[in-house]
Amino acid sequence: MGTIDASDLLPAERLRASVLEGEITQIHRGDRHASVGDTFEIEGTTFELLEVTERRLGDLTDEDARAEGSPDLESYKRRIERAHDLEWDDDDTAVLHRFEPLE
Repeated sequence: MGTIDASDLLPAERLRASVLEGEITQIHRGDRHASVGDTFEIEGTTFELLEVTERRLGDLTDEDARAEGSPDLESYKRRIERAHDLEWDDDDTAVLHRFEPLE
């Protein structure tokens, strides 16, 4: 368990702001950026990583999409395709990083 830089996990200021507002509670990244129990801080609020798991994109759900700030899985897919200039492939994998603020 350690402390990570929030910008390593959440590279865009918009993402960090959405995490702080509670709109984003997880993020999938192409590779592992933290471990379970690691913490990061955004504007004085500390968050803890609760789950870090490799997942197949085809296993993501609407619930996952909402936890990442999208209204549903189809919107999430379109956002990822635009942001990364790629075509969604259900067989590709990404690493889930799920977190919550510490009380």
